[in-house]
Amino acid sequence: MTDVYDDVFTHRPPKADEMPLVVSVPHTGVLIPPEMAARLASDEMRSLPMTDWHLHHLYDFVPSLGADLLCAQYSRFVVDLNRPPTPRALYPGRFETGLVALETFKGEAIWNEPPNETEIAARRERYHRPYHDKLNALLKDKLERFGQVWLIDAHSIASHPTRMHDRLDKHIYLGNRDGLSCEEGWFEFMVSQFESRGMSVSRNYPYKGGYITDYYGENAAIQAVQIEMNQELYMDQDDPASGTTHSNFDATRQKLKELFAEVLQQIRIIKPGE
Repeated sequence: MTDVYDDVFTHRPPKADEMPLVVSVPHTGVLIPPEMAARLASDEMRSLPMTDWHLHHLYDFVPSLGADLLCAQYSRFVVDLNRPPTPRALYPGRFETGLVALETFKGEAIWNEPPNETEIAARRERYHRPYHDKLNALLKDKLERFGQVWLIDAHSIASHPTRMHDRLDKHIYLGNRDGLSCEEGWFEFMVSQFESRGMSVSRNYPYKGGYITDYYGENAAIQAVQIEMNQELYMDQDDPASGTTHSNFDATRQKLKELFAEVLQQIRIIKPGE
């Protein structure tokens, strides 16, 4: 059966014995309707800064390990799938972008004609709701069959300084909402897996997880973690078009595949409800 609004996302189901793991990639999309693109403020905005470049390729091994991969198709400039559908601060007191961002993290205007509230509501219904309907359905199905689910929300970020942080010098910025969305034992296990593969890790700073980690991680049966990967690790962040041809891309992908295989091996020995 074809999903309603299936152009909003791609869902790649498990190709091996199914495991209770879902990987969400909400900021990898680059599609933007022509009528919206025409309202972008500059050529710089039309190059779609703030995109989590090429993550749908970097994580394309996930189904082969028995997990689900859910990837956005549309740019976060259309709507941000990692923001609440109604306004509320995820990082109180700090600059944040909303459901439809008006400025970049550097303070640049995104739109020459910002969308009004009616337009934002329409985008929420057209793009935000279907993605979360699908994500929620995947998690609910696994909860019913396995009793516990692991959710990885995968992101990447340029190392350049912004209003939110100084220059980033770690490879991985791992977040579990300061322990609220994932048990510390599992969180530290993931930290150790990255570090054992030569990747430096920052815990819950400057990112501790967005809406997806926060909202779904409220369920005690869901272990939700956000991965922010420094783009310097796998691509030329100043030349996104070079993409998967970067010399570090395949090596980073292989490390991630090995890491996820270790995570799934640990999940296999956990009994439902433990």
